[in-house]
Amino acid sequence: MSKGFIRYQTKNGTQYAALYQAKRINGKKTNQVTNLGKVINKQQNLYQNRTRGLFTYTIENGYTNPPNTTEPQTKTKLILDFGDAYLLDQTLQLTQLHPILKTLTPNQTDTLTALIAHRILDKCTPNTYAKEWWETSYTNLLYPKANLHSQRLSEFLTTIGEEKNQRNFFKAYLTHLSKTQKTHNILLDSTGLPNDIQFPLTATNNHNGTLSSETRLILVVDRKTKMPIYFRYAAGNIVDVSTLKATFRELAFFGVDISFAIIDAGYYSESNIVELQRAGISFIVRLVSNRVFYKELVAEHAPGLQDAKNLVCYNQRLVYVKKVVVDLFGQVGYAYVALDVARHFEEVKKYARGALEGGEVSVEEMNRVMLSKGLFVLVSSCDVGVGEVLPLYYERQIVEQVFDLSKNNVDLLPLRVHSVEAFRGHLMVSFLASVVYVAANNLLEGSGFCAMSAFHLFHGLKCKVFDKQVFVMEPNRKMNDIAEHLKISIPSVINLW
Repeated sequence: MSKGFIRYQTKNGTQYAALYQAKRINGKKTNQVTNLGKVINKQQNLYQNRTRGLFTYTIENGYTNPPNTTEPQTKTKLILDFGDAYLLDQTLQLTQLHPILKTLTPNQTDTLTALIAHRILDKCTPNTYAKEWWETSYTNLLYPKANLHSQRLSEFLTTIGEEKNQRNFFKAYLTHLSKTQKTHNILLDSTGLPNDIQFPLTATNNHNGTLSSETRLILVVDRKTKMPIYFRYAAGNIVDVSTLKATFRELAFFGVDISFAIIDAGYYSESNIVELQRAGISFIVRLVSNRVFYKELVAEHAPGLQDAKNLVCYNQRLVYVKKVVVDLFGQVGYAYVALDVARHFEEVKKYARGALEGGEVSVEEMNRVMLSKGLFVLVSSCDVGVGEVLPLYYERQIVEQVFDLSKNNVDLLPLRVHSVEAFRGHLMVSFLASVVYVAANNLLEGSGFCAMSAFHLFHGLKCKVFDKQVFVMEPNRKMNDIAEHLKISIPSVINLW
């Protein structure tokens, strides 16, 4: 039998190895396959299976006992990227988030914090390059116990994806937020996460006639602080309207007291509105145009809507708004029938041109359709002034900005996991990175800088590592302005203990 070769295969995010040895049976050449098991460290030829436990195997030496250490040593670079890592660590300290992170992974907090830093500071590369980034960053001195080897990250994501660990975190995190706010005004929305992963959470979603294979992410954001509060997920074919009650139940479990909610149109239904009323939660929501209630309001109030007495100006937009007292499933509510002037004329122009070119649409039908162009209807449990309802409702753009932040700045997409547990861990890291990012934005408010510009600027600040000290190079004026705003000091020398 030949010495053979080792073949590697990745399944569900985990790498496995098998030994192939050629031999002859009845004169025919064939391969005898021996499964070595899970690859613990490919460089050290370290494997694990149920029969042998942890062991090393090489073609030359066969099976041997494992070495004392399971990871190659990292040699610290002499010049590191200092500023962005230092600024992020200061953000964690100023917002007191460091001890909160420890509740998620008490024994692997360095790994978690370093991975969050990688998501924020090096968003262009996937997790598989996190170790290489960490070795060039001051984070390897801040979080020296971080284990970012690619073989370990899938296991780590699975660990922080465990329900008990996430519950421990949210209990501590939401208690931390409640120290400054006893009740929350929230923004709630969902977004699709397109993927082709073969697991139960991926399903076909039909959004305005467009089919996509996706998973739904539900996000709750505090209206006042803009901080992400909570997240949930569902299969891509679960409609928004059916997820609202479950989201509020889970928030109630963690003791989150909600007084006001701005929710997207997909959550409007009789059962959801009645649930909000029963819980004493005030709300505002947009009606979708295919609902009977919407059509009734438009039919009654759209014809006389374009009157100067209904005209308001919001964010340089002219909008006609009419407030109507309505019955909201047994309780008094308020509907706001609105028409965006610019959008109305753009949509009318596009529709009328096509209708006239086709020549098959009657004048009556054109008038009926054009009347509805640019129209939208908001429904609220509160009596809000017509000049205040638009700024109030469009605060929901905050949650859309957090979604954009998650997808574009903290590596939420594309999804690179292959199990539900690792998926949950991936969402948790993205959620935490969003929390830190928004926290940094809040700290920088009034400074003339946002988190993105500040981290980019501080990335240029380097440090030199010596045996017992780190010498930080000179910061420029903008860096000093940011430090002054945050009331922190950029050190020139840091002792290594």
